[in-house]
Amino acid sequence: MNMCDITLAGAALKALGSGALYWPAQDLLCVSDLHLGKSERIARRGGTQLPPYETRDTLARLASDLDATGARKVICLGDSFDDLSAAMALPDAERLWITRLQAGRHWVWIEGNHDPGPIEYGGTHLAELAEGPLTFRHIASPAETAEVSGHYHPKATLHARGRAITRPAFLIDEDRLIMPAYGTYTGGLRSHDPALTGLMKPGAHAVLTGARPMRIPMPR
Repeated sequence: MNMCDITLAGAALKALGSGALYWPAQDLLCVSDLHLGKSERIARRGGTQLPPYETRDTLARLASDLDATGARKVICLGDSFDDLSAAMALPDAERLWITRLQAGRHWVWIEGNHDPGPIEYGGTHLAELAEGPLTFRHIASPAETAEVSGHYHPKATLHARGRAITRPAFLIDEDRLIMPAYGTYTGGLRSHDPALTGLMKPGAHAVLTGARPMRIPMPR
């Protein structure tokens, strides 16, 4: 399993190449911005018709990360569904898949701006969660520290040998960690966007996801 070691508020964390965050000491896996049901929501609103397989692909990757880490606690860090109607519209097979993933695990759904409020799935539904020295919430709070958040779908670009490689990325400084989007059909916000440069301190790093996670200074 490809990963990069990172530390926040004394917690030893592992950024996985898939975009998940693993905390071995807490037996915890965190994923953000799954946006399950996105193709259904776009079709419902008259948008571009996308192949309706993104939920299966996202759940398959999540199942693989859970098998690889053996995590018994899962935090879905908001925008787990593309909207509340998309959550209700998931096919029975995919709803059952989620139930199977939850079995035997403590599962926490953090509310996001796309799914603000309880959904009809098992687990615990919270606005935010304090776990050890860290607080997990969907959107970063500039005044807070020791927080793990999502929402922005950060991407970062590495320039090497005349090529530019852009991937979803973790952003981390001494105060916070912003997760990449985990969902298959999610886009991203470049790390040099003011929304991200205004949150992250000058010494921040990015960890690019992929088969070989790479840590680089956060591009600004």
